[in-house]
Amino acid sequence: MEREMIRDIVAWDIVNWSKAIKHWQNTVPVLNKGYECLELGSSKGGMSLWLALNGNKVLCTDLNGPEEAAYQIHEKYNCSSKITYGSMDATNIPHENKFDVVIFKSIIGGIPQDKAKTLTEIHKALKPGGKLLFAENLEATRLHKILRKNFGTKGWDYLRMDEINEVFAAYNKVTYTTAGFFGCMGRNEWQRNFLGNVDTMLNWIIPNRSKYILIGVAEK
Repeated sequence: MEREMIRDIVAWDIVNWSKAIKHWQNTVPVLNKGYECLELGSSKGGMSLWLALNGNKVLCTDLNGPEEAAYQIHEKYNCSSKITYGSMDATNIPHENKFDVVIFKSIIGGIPQDKAKTLTEIHKALKPGGKLLFAENLEATRLHKILRKNFGTKGWDYLRMDEINEVFAAYNKVTYTTAGFFGCMGRNEWQRNFLGNVDTMLNWIIPNRSKYILIGVAEK
């Protein structure tokens, strides 16, 4: 996949968060499946772009609808015919047994009181055997907590490793990996790319509980 395309899909801290795309490609075949897909919390529509580029139909949503940038980026790659748009609350999804794939990147921390409810709503919306592809911020270390308190998104409740089983309790099977330690500390994308490459080199020695990205697949 070309560098520019990866950047348009992932948008931020590209080296670390693009590991989600690589993980999903290796674990869930989505190429030319014609799946019915839903992206939640789409913002700029990067995950919808990835699914549409793989030949799937996607409903691209955010609480108040996707940003204008999502429409532009989908037009850039001639994917608009495969994508529809809408407003959707992830804690109250008005569909049942409808989607083959639901996907999100970094939304659970923004729903602090309803993490488990959100995952249960997604479970309801999936067809039997459907897959949730997720990439989410983890609480990580005390250093990450301090930096986020001063520079991060206010009111964000980062997912903890010890919450995973509870939050994903509705699913038959959940598999995941982790990524990232230094990358989120960069103040611009050049710094984040440099630190992301450091993370890649050190990935094997950094414990899962210290990393800040959870990447996985949950099956209904």
